[in-house]
Amino acid sequence: MLYQTQQTKLWTKSFIVLTICSFLLFLNLQMLLSSFPEYVKKEFLAGDLTVSLVTSVFALSAIVTRFMTAALMRKVHRNILLLVGLALAAVVTGVYIYADSIGSLLIMRVGYGIGFGMASTILPTLVSQIIPGNRMGEGIGYFGLSTSLAMSIGPMIGLNVMKQAGFSSLTVIGTVVVLLIFPIILLSRAIPPDTKTLRFTSAKTQRSPDSKSKSPSKQPFNNKLFIPALLNVLLAVTYGGLLSFIALFGGSVHLEQVGLFFLFNAVTIIIIRPISGRVFDTKGHAAVLIPAAISVVASLTVLSFATTTPMLILSALLYGIGFGAIQPTIQAWMLRSGSPDQHGMANSMFYNSTDFGVAAGALILGAISSVSSYALMYRYSAGFMVLFLVLFVCVQLLTNKKRRNTDTDDTIEKSHPGLYS
Repeated sequence: MLYQTQQTKLWTKSFIVLTICSFLLFLNLQMLLSSFPEYVKKEFLAGDLTVSLVTSVFALSAIVTRFMTAALMRKVHRNILLLVGLALAAVVTGVYIYADSIGSLLIMRVGYGIGFGMASTILPTLVSQIIPGNRMGEGIGYFGLSTSLAMSIGPMIGLNVMKQAGFSSLTVIGTVVVLLIFPIILLSRAIPPDTKTLRFTSAKTQRSPDSKSKSPSKQPFNNKLFIPALLNVLLAVTYGGLLSFIALFGGSVHLEQVGLFFLFNAVTIIIIRPISGRVFDTKGHAAVLIPAAISVVASLTVLSFATTTPMLILSALLYGIGFGAIQPTIQAWMLRSGSPDQHGMANSMFYNSTDFGVAAGALILGAISSVSSYALMYRYSAGFMVLFLVLFVCVQLLTNKKRRNTDTDDTIEKSHPGLYS
Protein backbone atom coordinates (compact mmCIF):
# COMPACT_ATOMS: atom_id res chain seq x y z
CA MET A 1 0.00 0.00 0.00
CA LEU A 2 1.28 3.47 -0.85
CA TYR A 3 2.47 5.80 1.91
CA GLN A 4 -0.12 8.43 1.08
CA THR A 5 -3.05 6.08 1.60
CA GLN A 6 -1.76 4.88 4.96
CA GLN A 7 -2.50 8.11 6.75
CA THR A 8 -5.40 10.55 6.85
CA LYS A 9 -4.01 13.29 9.08
CA LEU A 10 -2.66 16.45 7.47
CA TRP A 11 -0.52 17.79 10.31
CA THR A 12 1.86 14.85 10.55
CA LYS A 13 5.49 15.13 11.66
CA SER A 14 6.66 14.81 8.05
CA PHE A 15 4.32 17.55 6.81
CA ILE A 16 5.37 19.98 9.55
CA VAL A 17 9.10 19.27 9.13
CA LEU A 18 9.05 19.59 5.33
CA THR A 19 7.04 22.82 5.57
CA ILE A 20 9.63 24.27 7.97
CA CYS A 21 12.43 23.19 5.63
CA SER A 22 10.70 24.88 2.70
CA PHE A 23 10.39 28.06 4.78
CA LEU A 24 14.12 28.02 5.60
CA LEU A 25 15.09 27.43 1.95
CA PHE A 26 12.96 30.32 0.68
CA LEU A 27 14.03 32.51 3.62
CA ASN A 28 17.65 32.09 2.49
CA LEU A 29 16.63 33.04 -1.05
CA GLN A 30 14.64 36.13 -0.11
CA MET A 31 17.17 37.47 2.42
CA LEU A 32 19.88 37.60 -0.24
CA LEU A 33 17.68 38.47 -3.21
CA SER A 34 16.50 41.78 -1.76
CA SER A 35 20.00 42.87 -0.76
CA PHE A 36 21.94 41.95 -3.89
CA PRO A 37 20.97 45.03 -5.94
CA GLU A 38 22.33 47.49 -3.38
CA TYR A 39 25.47 45.39 -2.84
CA VAL A 40 26.18 45.00 -6.57
CA LYS A 41 25.61 48.67 -7.28
CA LYS A 42 27.99 49.81 -4.54
CA GLU A 43 30.61 47.05 -4.84
CA PHE A 44 30.88 46.86 -8.63
CA LEU A 45 29.48 50.30 -9.62
CA ALA A 46 26.95 48.54 -11.85
CA GLY A 47 24.00 50.06 -13.69
CA ASP A 48 20.36 49.09 -13.13
CA LEU A 49 20.24 46.69 -16.09
CA THR A 50 23.35 44.86 -14.86
CA VAL A 51 21.92 44.78 -11.34
CA SER A 52 18.75 43.14 -12.68
CA LEU A 53 20.83 40.31 -14.17
CA VAL A 54 21.71 39.16 -10.64
CA THR A 55 18.05 38.29 -10.12
CA SER A 56 17.25 37.15 -13.66
CA VAL A 57 20.20 34.79 -14.11
CA PHE A 58 19.35 33.01 -10.86
CA ALA A 59 15.65 32.69 -11.71
CA LEU A 60 16.24 31.38 -15.22
CA SER A 61 18.79 28.80 -14.04
CA ALA A 62 16.29 27.63 -11.37
CA ILE A 63 13.58 27.20 -14.02
CA VAL A 64 15.86 25.11 -16.28
CA THR A 65 17.02 23.05 -13.29
CA ARG A 66 13.44 22.20 -12.29
CA PHE A 67 12.85 20.57 -15.68
CA MET A 68 16.16 18.70 -15.45
CA THR A 69 15.43 17.57 -11.89
CA ALA A 70 12.11 16.05 -12.95
CA ALA A 71 14.01 13.93 -15.50
CA LEU A 72 16.83 13.08 -13.07
CA MET A 73 14.38 11.82 -10.45
CA ARG A 74 13.68 8.83 -12.74
CA LYS A 75 17.35 7.80 -12.53
CA VAL A 76 18.74 9.25 -9.28
CA HIS A 77 17.13 8.84 -5.85
CA ARG A 78 15.30 12.03 -4.92
CA ASN A 79 16.86 12.13 -1.42
CA ILE A 80 20.31 12.40 -3.00
CA LEU A 81 19.14 15.17 -5.32
CA LEU A 82 17.59 17.05 -2.39
CA LEU A 83 20.73 16.90 -0.26
CA VAL A 84 22.98 17.84 -3.20
CA GLY A 85 20.73 20.79 -4.02
CA LEU A 86 20.71 22.04 -0.43
CA ALA A 87 24.49 21.60 -0.13
CA LEU A 88 25.08 23.54 -3.36
CA ALA A 89 22.78 26.37 -2.20
CA ALA A 90 24.59 26.57 1.16
CA VAL A 91 28.10 26.53 -0.34
CA VAL A 92 27.35 29.18 -2.96
CA THR A 93 25.68 31.42 -0.38
CA GLY A 94 28.83 31.23 1.73
CA VAL A 95 31.21 32.17 -1.12
CA TYR A 96 29.26 35.10 -2.61
CA ILE A 97 31.53 37.50 -0.74
CA TYR A 98 34.57 36.21 -2.67
CA ALA A 99 33.22 37.27 -6.07
CA ASP A 100 35.67 39.81 -7.52
CA SER A 101 33.72 40.74 -10.67
CA ILE A 102 30.21 40.80 -12.08
CA GLY A 103 31.07 37.78 -14.20
CA SER A 104 32.14 35.62 -11.27
CA LEU A 105 29.10 36.72 -9.27
CA LEU A 106 26.76 35.75 -12.11
CA ILE A 107 28.41 32.32 -12.32
CA MET A 108 27.76 31.90 -8.59
CA ARG A 109 24.13 32.95 -9.12
CA VAL A 110 23.77 30.22 -11.75
CA GLY A 111 25.23 27.70 -9.27
CA TYR A 112 22.81 28.85 -6.58
CA GLY A 113 19.93 28.64 -9.07
CA ILE A 114 20.83 25.02 -9.80
CA GLY A 115 20.94 24.10 -6.10
CA PHE A 116 17.78 26.01 -5.26
CA GLY A 117 15.97 24.63 -8.31
CA MET A 118 16.73 21.04 -7.27
CA ALA A 119 15.67 21.51 -3.64
CA SER A 120 12.57 23.59 -4.43
CA THR A 121 11.37 20.91 -6.88
CA ILE A 122 11.79 17.94 -4.56
CA LEU A 123 10.36 19.45 -1.34
CA PRO A 124 6.86 20.09 -2.83
CA THR A 125 6.98 16.63 -4.43
CA LEU A 126 7.62 15.04 -1.04
CA VAL A 127 4.85 17.08 0.57
CA SER A 128 2.28 16.20 -2.11
CA GLN A 129 3.05 12.54 -1.43
CA ILE A 130 2.22 12.72 2.28
CA ILE A 131 -0.91 14.91 2.07
CA PRO A 132 -4.15 12.86 2.15
CA GLY A 133 -5.81 12.89 -1.26
CA ASN A 134 -9.04 14.39 0.04
CA ARG A 135 -7.16 17.31 1.66
CA MET A 136 -4.72 18.10 -1.14
CA GLY A 137 -5.91 21.67 -1.72
CA GLU A 138 -5.89 22.48 1.98
CA GLY A 139 -2.48 20.89 2.51
CA ILE A 140 -0.84 22.65 -0.44
CA GLY A 141 -2.36 25.91 0.80
CA TYR A 142 -0.74 25.59 4.22
CA PHE A 143 2.54 24.40 2.70
CA GLY A 144 2.51 27.41 0.37
CA LEU A 145 2.16 29.71 3.36
CA SER A 146 5.79 28.90 4.19
CA THR A 147 6.82 30.40 0.85
CA SER A 148 4.63 33.47 1.26
CA LEU A 149 5.97 34.17 4.75
CA ALA A 150 9.55 33.79 3.57
CA MET A 151 8.86 36.13 0.65
CA SER A 152 7.50 38.69 3.11
CA ILE A 153 9.92 38.65 6.06
CA GLY A 154 13.05 37.51 4.19
CA PRO A 155 13.61 40.82 2.37
CA MET A 156 13.02 42.76 5.60
CA ILE A 157 15.62 40.69 7.46
CA GLY A 158 18.08 40.89 4.58
CA LEU A 159 17.83 44.65 4.19
CA ASN A 160 18.21 45.25 7.95
CA VAL A 161 21.22 42.91 8.29
CA MET A 162 22.78 44.50 5.22
CA LYS A 163 22.36 47.96 6.72
CA GLN A 164 23.55 47.09 10.22
CA ALA A 165 26.28 44.48 9.62
CA GLY A 166 27.07 44.41 5.91
CA PHE A 167 26.83 41.87 3.11
CA SER A 168 29.43 39.45 4.48
CA SER A 169 27.43 38.96 7.69
CA LEU A 170 24.30 38.45 5.61
CA THR A 171 25.94 35.62 3.64
CA VAL A 172 26.97 33.92 6.90
CA ILE A 173 23.41 34.09 8.25
CA GLY A 174 22.02 32.89 4.92
CA THR A 175 24.40 29.91 4.91
CA VAL A 176 23.42 28.95 8.47
CA VAL A 177 19.72 29.12 7.53
CA VAL A 178 20.21 26.52 4.77
CA LEU A 179 22.49 24.33 6.88
CA LEU A 180 19.78 24.12 9.56
CA ILE A 181 17.71 22.08 7.10
CA PHE A 182 20.14 19.14 7.21
CA PRO A 183 19.77 18.20 10.91
CA ILE A 184 16.04 18.93 10.82
CA ILE A 185 15.45 16.51 7.93
CA LEU A 186 17.98 13.84 8.88
CA LEU A 187 17.27 13.65 12.61
CA SER A 188 13.48 13.78 12.25
CA ARG A 189 13.42 11.08 9.53
CA ALA A 190 10.64 13.09 7.90
CA ILE A 191 11.24 12.04 4.29
CA PRO A 192 8.60 9.45 3.28
CA PRO A 193 9.52 6.29 1.34
CA ASP A 194 9.74 6.60 -2.44
CA THR A 195 6.25 5.49 -3.48
CA LYS A 196 7.16 5.75 -7.16
CA THR A 197 9.77 3.05 -6.67
CA LEU A 198 7.29 0.95 -4.72
CA ARG A 199 4.70 1.37 -7.44
CA PHE A 200 7.03 0.34 -10.25
CA THR A 201 8.34 -2.60 -8.20
CA SER A 202 4.81 -3.80 -7.56
CA ALA A 203 3.94 -3.48 -11.24
CA LYS A 204 7.01 -5.51 -12.24
CA THR A 205 6.12 -8.37 -9.89
CA GLN A 206 2.69 -8.61 -11.50
CA ARG A 207 4.04 -8.83 -15.05
CA SER A 208 4.50 -12.14 -16.78
CA PRO A 209 8.15 -13.11 -17.41
CA ASP A 210 7.85 -12.72 -21.16
CA SER A 211 6.20 -9.31 -21.07
CA LYS A 212 8.23 -6.37 -22.30
CA SER A 213 9.06 -3.53 -19.95
CA LYS A 214 7.36 -0.30 -20.87
CA SER A 215 8.13 3.08 -19.49
CA PRO A 216 5.22 5.10 -18.12
CA SER A 217 3.49 7.18 -20.76
CA LYS A 218 4.26 10.84 -20.73
CA GLN A 219 1.54 12.89 -19.09
CA PRO A 220 -0.20 15.28 -21.53
CA PHE A 221 -0.03 19.00 -20.77
CA ASN A 222 -3.13 20.43 -19.13
CA ASN A 223 -4.11 23.46 -21.23
CA LYS A 224 -6.23 24.81 -18.37
CA LEU A 225 -3.03 25.72 -16.51
CA PHE A 226 -1.90 28.25 -19.11
CA ILE A 227 -4.11 31.23 -18.15
CA PRO A 228 -3.54 31.09 -14.37
CA ALA A 229 0.20 30.57 -14.99
CA LEU A 230 0.27 33.65 -17.25
CA LEU A 231 -1.55 35.69 -14.60
CA ASN A 232 0.98 34.50 -12.03
CA VAL A 233 3.80 35.71 -14.29
CA LEU A 234 2.27 39.20 -14.39
CA LEU A 235 1.96 39.28 -10.57
CA ALA A 236 5.55 38.04 -10.18
CA VAL A 237 6.80 40.81 -12.49
CA THR A 238 5.68 43.35 -9.91
CA TYR A 239 7.33 41.38 -7.11
CA GLY A 240 10.57 41.21 -9.10
CA GLY A 241 10.53 45.00 -9.29
CA LEU A 242 10.10 45.26 -5.53
CA LEU A 243 12.86 42.78 -4.71
CA SER A 244 15.35 44.28 -7.13
CA PHE A 245 14.84 47.99 -6.67
CA ILE A 246 12.91 48.96 -3.54
CA ALA A 247 16.14 49.47 -1.53
CA LEU A 248 17.53 51.69 -4.31
CA PHE A 249 14.17 53.50 -4.57
CA GLY A 250 14.22 54.15 -0.82
CA GLY A 251 17.68 55.68 -1.11
CA SER A 252 16.61 57.92 -3.99
CA VAL A 253 13.68 59.41 -2.02
CA HIS A 254 15.51 59.34 1.36
CA LEU A 255 13.35 56.68 3.02
CA GLU A 256 15.56 55.24 5.75
CA GLN A 257 13.32 52.35 6.88
CA VAL A 258 12.37 50.92 3.48
CA GLY A 259 12.49 47.40 4.98
CA LEU A 260 9.23 48.24 6.76
CA PHE A 261 7.52 47.59 3.44
CA PHE A 262 8.14 43.86 3.79
CA LEU A 263 7.18 43.81 7.50
CA PHE A 264 3.71 45.29 6.92
CA ASN A 265 3.38 43.28 3.72
CA ALA A 266 3.91 40.11 5.82
CA VAL A 267 1.29 41.16 8.38
CA THR A 268 -1.44 41.58 5.77
CA ILE A 269 -0.48 38.36 3.97
CA ILE A 270 -0.94 36.37 7.20
CA ILE A 271 -4.33 38.02 7.80
CA ILE A 272 -5.70 37.87 4.25
CA ARG A 273 -4.64 34.34 3.24
CA PRO A 274 -7.27 32.35 5.22
CA ILE A 275 -9.96 34.92 4.36
CA SER A 276 -9.23 34.74 0.62
CA GLY A 277 -9.20 30.94 0.84
CA ARG A 278 -12.73 30.87 2.24
CA VAL A 279 -13.93 33.34 -0.40
CA PHE A 280 -12.36 31.20 -3.12
CA ASP A 281 -14.06 28.05 -1.80
CA THR A 282 -17.50 29.69 -1.63
CA LYS A 283 -17.53 32.20 -4.50
CA GLY A 284 -14.76 31.17 -6.89
CA HIS A 285 -11.51 32.75 -8.03
CA ALA A 286 -13.08 35.81 -9.71
CA ALA A 287 -14.38 37.08 -6.36
CA VAL A 288 -10.79 37.08 -5.07
CA LEU A 289 -8.64 38.00 -8.06
CA ILE A 290 -10.42 41.14 -9.27
CA PRO A 291 -10.42 43.13 -5.98
CA ALA A 292 -6.97 41.79 -5.09
CA ALA A 293 -5.50 42.92 -8.42
CA ILE A 294 -7.01 46.38 -7.91
CA SER A 295 -5.33 46.47 -4.49
CA VAL A 296 -1.92 45.71 -6.07
CA VAL A 297 -2.43 48.47 -8.67
CA ALA A 298 -3.26 50.92 -5.88
CA SER A 299 -0.23 49.77 -3.87
CA LEU A 300 2.29 50.28 -6.67
CA THR A 301 0.75 53.65 -7.57
CA VAL A 302 1.01 54.85 -3.96
CA LEU A 303 4.59 53.53 -3.79
CA SER A 304 5.60 55.46 -6.89
CA PHE A 305 4.62 58.71 -5.13
CA ALA A 306 5.90 57.71 -1.66
CA THR A 307 8.23 60.17 0.03
CA THR A 308 7.26 59.45 3.66
CA THR A 309 7.13 56.34 5.84
CA PRO A 310 3.29 56.39 6.22
CA MET A 311 2.92 56.28 2.42
CA LEU A 312 5.38 53.39 2.28
CA ILE A 313 3.40 51.49 4.94
CA LEU A 314 0.10 52.15 3.14
CA SER A 315 1.60 50.77 -0.06
CA ALA A 316 2.87 47.71 1.82
CA LEU A 317 -0.54 47.00 3.37
CA LEU A 318 -2.27 47.24 0.00
CA TYR A 319 0.33 45.03 -1.66
CA GLY A 320 0.07 42.43 1.09
CA ILE A 321 -3.71 42.28 0.67
CA GLY A 322 -3.42 41.82 -3.09
CA PHE A 323 -0.40 39.54 -3.25
CA GLY A 324 -1.52 37.47 -0.25
CA ALA A 325 -4.89 36.82 -1.87
CA ILE A 326 -3.80 36.33 -5.49
CA GLN A 327 -0.91 33.90 -5.11
CA PRO A 328 -2.67 31.09 -3.16
CA THR A 329 -5.84 31.57 -5.21
CA ILE A 330 -3.95 31.04 -8.46
CA GLN A 331 -2.19 27.96 -7.06
CA ALA A 332 -5.49 26.49 -5.82
CA TRP A 333 -7.10 27.32 -9.19
CA MET A 334 -4.31 25.45 -10.98
CA LEU A 335 -4.62 22.44 -8.66
CA ARG A 336 -8.39 22.27 -9.22
CA SER A 337 -7.94 22.49 -12.99
CA GLY A 338 -6.66 18.92 -13.24
CA SER A 339 -6.86 15.48 -11.73
CA PRO A 340 -4.83 14.55 -8.61
CA ASP A 341 -2.12 12.93 -10.75
CA GLN A 342 -1.58 16.33 -12.42
CA HIS A 343 -0.85 18.16 -9.15
CA GLY A 344 2.89 17.79 -9.73
CA MET A 345 2.53 19.46 -13.12
CA ALA A 346 0.39 22.24 -11.61
CA ASN A 347 2.87 22.94 -8.80
CA SER A 348 5.78 22.94 -11.24
CA MET A 349 3.96 25.42 -13.51
CA PHE A 350 3.11 27.60 -10.52
CA TYR A 351 6.67 27.86 -9.17
CA ASN A 352 8.23 28.20 -12.61
CA SER A 353 5.82 30.98 -13.60
CA THR A 354 6.72 32.78 -10.36
CA ASP A 355 10.46 32.52 -11.05
CA PHE A 356 10.02 33.51 -14.69
CA GLY A 357 7.95 36.55 -13.70
CA VAL A 358 10.53 37.65 -11.11
CA ALA A 359 13.31 37.30 -13.71
CA ALA A 360 11.33 39.14 -16.39
CA GLY A 361 10.32 41.85 -13.92
CA ALA A 362 13.91 42.48 -12.85
CA LEU A 363 15.03 42.81 -16.49
CA ILE A 364 12.10 44.82 -17.89
CA LEU A 365 11.67 47.16 -14.93
CA GLY A 366 15.46 47.50 -14.62
CA ALA A 367 15.60 48.65 -18.23
CA ILE A 368 12.80 51.15 -17.57
CA SER A 369 14.47 52.56 -14.45
CA SER A 370 17.79 52.94 -16.28
CA VAL A 371 16.21 55.42 -18.73
CA SER A 372 13.72 57.09 -16.38
CA SER A 373 13.35 56.86 -12.58
CA TYR A 374 12.35 54.32 -9.94
CA ALA A 375 9.08 56.17 -9.34
CA LEU A 376 8.09 55.95 -13.00
CA MET A 377 9.21 52.33 -13.06
CA TYR A 378 6.71 51.44 -10.33
CA ARG A 379 3.93 53.13 -12.30
CA TYR A 380 4.81 50.91 -15.24
CA SER A 381 4.82 47.98 -12.81
CA ALA A 382 1.24 48.88 -11.86
CA GLY A 383 0.46 48.69 -15.58
CA PHE A 384 1.29 44.98 -15.55
CA MET A 385 -1.47 44.45 -12.99
CA VAL A 386 -3.88 46.47 -15.13
CA LEU A 387 -3.02 44.01 -17.91
CA PHE A 388 -3.68 41.22 -15.37
CA LEU A 389 -7.17 42.62 -14.79
CA VAL A 390 -7.96 43.08 -18.48
CA LEU A 391 -6.78 39.56 -19.36
CA PHE A 392 -8.66 37.94 -16.50
CA VAL A 393 -11.92 39.79 -17.19
CA CYS A 394 -11.74 38.92 -20.92
CA VAL A 395 -11.15 35.24 -20.11
CA GLN A 396 -14.07 35.26 -17.67
CA LEU A 397 -16.40 36.85 -20.22
CA LEU A 398 -15.42 34.31 -22.87
CA THR A 399 -15.81 31.44 -20.41
CA ASN A 400 -19.24 32.65 -19.29
CA LYS A 401 -20.35 33.11 -22.91
CA LYS A 402 -19.20 29.59 -23.79
CA ARG A 403 -20.99 28.20 -20.74
CA ARG A 404 -24.23 30.00 -21.67
CA ASN A 405 -24.03 28.65 -25.22
CA THR A 406 -23.46 25.15 -23.88
CA ASP A 407 -26.44 25.47 -21.52
CA THR A 408 -28.60 26.73 -24.42
CA ASP A 409 -27.55 23.79 -26.61
CA ASP A 410 -28.33 21.36 -23.78
CA THR A 411 -31.79 22.92 -23.34
CA ILE A 412 -32.53 22.66 -27.09
CA GLU A 413 -31.29 19.06 -27.15
CA LYS A 414 -33.63 18.16 -24.28
CA SER A 415 -36.55 19.89 -26.01
CA HIS A 416 -35.77 18.41 -29.44
CA PRO A 417 -33.94 15.11 -29.03
CA GLY A 418 -31.76 14.12 -31.98
CA LEU A 419 -31.55 17.66 -33.40
CA TYR A 420 -27.74 17.73 -33.26
CA SER A 421 -27.22 14.06 -34.10
